[in-house]
Amino acid sequence: MFTLGVDIGSTTSKCAVLEDGASLTVTSIAVGGMGTRGPQEALDAVLAQAGLTLNDIASVVATGYGRARCPWTELQASELTCHALGAHMVFPGVRTVIDIGGQDAKVIALNGQGRMKSFLMNDKCAAGTGRFLDVMASVLQIPVEELGRRALRSEHPSAVSSTCTVFAESEVISQLANGVDLDDLAAGICASVAARTAALAKRLGVVPPLCMSGGVARNAGVRAALESALGAPVLTSELAQLLGAVGAALYAYRKQH
Repeated sequence: MFTLGVDIGSTTSKCAVLEDGASLTVTSIAVGGMGTRGPQEALDAVLAQAGLTLNDIASVVATGYGRARCPWTELQASELTCHALGAHMVFPGVRTVIDIGGQDAKVIALNGQGRMKSFLMNDKCAAGTGRFLDVMASVLQIPVEELGRRALRSEHPSAVSSTCTVFAESEVISQLANGVDLDDLAAGICASVAARTAALAKRLGVVPPLCMSGGVARNAGVRAALESALGAPVLTSELAQLLGAVGAALYAYRKQH
């Protein structure tokens, strides 16, 4: 039996197909989230890779910002539930999930069976999210994918102390004008995101093992800064950005049983 999970975020759309609730068959990621062609493109890509049609799928579950605006799904589930399920499937035994997406950051505590116990979320401010990194990369005039690599090369990370994206942007521009090295600025930017997320995690209570989900999990600079701030390893995977979709597919399977 095949089930499909669709995670429609603010900037990307992700799909995952599970077979019998255990085997991850195919995944897809498309640029463009809620209100764009991204969800349809992600669906078309994942079905083409799997050699399936929607008629072959027993159940489809949508999650993420755009879950209520997905015409080909019959069920919806919260991002928190799906990221918890996906994280537990990919990282068995994980107890804390740190999810940093395009517009928000969440820290989710799991029990020993992988069920969500509690959570904290920052969805009121762009600082501490992927959007913050996009803005800062634009200021530095480098691809956002390069921020993490540059951060790891830094020998003297700069301090980016402003907690507001607008003020932080001005702060980084000022440091650029004063000749601060790009690698050091990248490290300061990554550390700023990590510090805000680490503060959330500490308020909730950090119980290892920890893992990261969401697109920012690909940023090695943020991961390293998080590990330093939390004093514990942070697990990641090539599937990190897809954990919401994987969890939605697993949720769909469990609803059939």
